[in-house]
Amino acid sequence: MKRAVSISIGSSKRNKSTQIDLLGETVVIERIGTDGDMEKAAQLYANLDGKVDAFGVGGTDLGFCIDGKFFPLNSIQFMFKSIKKTPLVDGNGLKILLESQVAKILQNNLDETIKPNKVLLASAVDRWGLAESFRLAGYTCLYGDVMFALGLSIPVYSINTLRRLISVLIPVVSNLPFNWIYPTGESQDKRTHKWQKYFEWADVIAGDCHYLHRYMPDYVPGKIIVTNTTTQSDRDFFKQTGAYGLMTTTPVLDGRSFGTNMMEAALIAVSGWKKPIDYTQNSEYLNHLKTLIESIHLEPHLQILNP
Repeated sequence: MKRAVSISIGSSKRNKSTQIDLLGETVVIERIGTDGDMEKAAQLYANLDGKVDAFGVGGTDLGFCIDGKFFPLNSIQFMFKSIKKTPLVDGNGLKILLESQVAKILQNNLDETIKPNKVLLASAVDRWGLAESFRLAGYTCLYGDVMFALGLSIPVYSINTLRRLISVLIPVVSNLPFNWIYPTGESQDKRTHKWQKYFEWADVIAGDCHYLHRYMPDYVPGKIIVTNTTTQSDRDFFKQTGAYGLMTTTPVLDGRSFGTNMMEAALIAVSGWKKPIDYTQNSEYLNHLKTLIESIHLEPHLQILNP
């Protein structure tokens, strides 16, 4: 039996452990939240190194994958310094390979009378594959990176403008205290209504579940939500907003969709991968992960909430 553990700096209220079968092997997948305590997370990584088969990085990313290049998030790297033996992934592999298919799979699973063409992306920088899937499918895209991460009322509709902003902001953002740009611990449960007109404008609302839960209006009927790491409580919330459907980019297991980092860690655990993790375009690691994904037919999953 294999064991994959996602150590998250998010809320411990979302902790979960279950057992699944992958590639003919049983793997225990477990999420451990530290309520925003990065020192505690670092200690957990140190204590479990070599004792589990793969680590997932939850509540943050090792870095950002943009246009085939990888940009490390410097402010959180200290948490992983003690890891010497256990492979460490953050879900970027699944984001690149699975989320790039979302727009196509979404349309294939919708009634032909439903034709969404406008998407609000809470943050493209940490889900580039997702953002590109909608852009390449012909959607009008609103990139909310400056709004959601920095709190500034600057919607971006042009991919070229976004690329220019990224070239300027990545060096700054990667060194900021992480809780300045993303909710951690108990702050993940707080609701702050913001950017309502942009939520109302969109047909599809996509991005990190914590961003959406924090800022989404109480009632925006008919929307299609594309996100991940959803619990039953999250699904209830989206249903109450009047959302038509919820697409999670990983499957629902034992009542919830685990984060991409958890699912990627599970795949690495059962495959026995020991080489360096490389998220750059066409790397040996990404080709290996693609083969694993295809072998188990892993793809995004759509649930209809309000028919």
